[in-house]
Amino acid sequence: MEDYSQEDWGNHSQDLHGYPTDQELDEIPVTKRTLKIKQESSEEAQKRDIMQNIVQILESVQLKWELFQSWTDFSRLHLSNKLAIFGIGYNTRWKEDIRYHYAEISSQVPLGKRLREYFNSEKPEGRIIMTRVQKMNWKNVYYKFLEITISEARCLELHMEIDWIPIAHSKPTGGNVVQYLLPGGIPKSPGLYAIGYEECIERPLSPHMEQRSLDPGKEGRVDLETLSAQTSLQVEIEPTRITYCYLGIAEVRTLQQCLFLHFQANTKTFSKDWVGINGFLSQNCIVDPGVSPKSIYIKFVEVERDFLSAGSLVECLEKAIGYPLKFNN
Repeated sequence: MEDYSQEDWGNHSQDLHGYPTDQELDEIPVTKRTLKIKQESSEEAQKRDIMQNIVQILESVQLKWELFQSWTDFSRLHLSNKLAIFGIGYNTRWKEDIRYHYAEISSQVPLGKRLREYFNSEKPEGRIIMTRVQKMNWKNVYYKFLEITISEARCLELHMEIDWIPIAHSKPTGGNVVQYLLPGGIPKSPGLYAIGYEECIERPLSPHMEQRSLDPGKEGRVDLETLSAQTSLQVEIEPTRITYCYLGIAEVRTLQQCLFLHFQANTKTFSKDWVGINGFLSQNCIVDPGVSPKSIYIKFVEVERDFLSAGSLVECLEKAIGYPLKFNN
């Protein structure tokens, strides 16, 4: 790597960290400054969560670190036009264990080009790495990568960047049957879609809260409304994360057609022998009086039909979420 003087490093230090100067802070009103800090904190937290998820994927497939020697290595043919998940790591003179500096899904730019940016001192990413090596913060720099297909890149985008859409349901009809109400705007094009559900876990209140709700005697006469409200507080509802249960590939049919077939099955003809995602969704429509069905969610992303047959999409998503999909065989 080229020499990089202390003076030059000082000129670039603020650019690399992205911190505003004292003068800039003085010029920003306090309320706007607070909002800006909160916004940046939220964005940084989101980026950190995504990076941790990518690191989890890289670790789950047990890739070996490769020692960086020359950025011209990334011009090799096998790296020049590949899409991949990659990580940059380092160790120090004091600790040989390799730690992650950065991880990314290179789904738009070929891996070779993206890696060269991280090991080129003329690029912002490369300046950071070069400076830490020159200052002896780091001893060696390493990289690892997992090649992915376009469809797998879109599958990871579906997981990490696309928000869940809740599916509404009608009031019970015919006694104890509800109907799903699909949202509008589902594309009439090929792609990937996921179905998930959310269950609330009930947990007892603290002993202090239980005593308050179960011991109305101290207050003398208590009206029925108060008793009812207190009784309803016996259990706290703790929301859980949405659990993926199915990944669908809309290759022959469109996303709209596939989701319609899943959610508009005729519950009147439901049989307990039904299995898979359709059986799960249909069974969820049959509810006991006063009981709500599970909350169901969907998300989807458009993918060109020619790319959908490549890759191992179910295994890709399972590695990313860390558990098996219940209704994908």
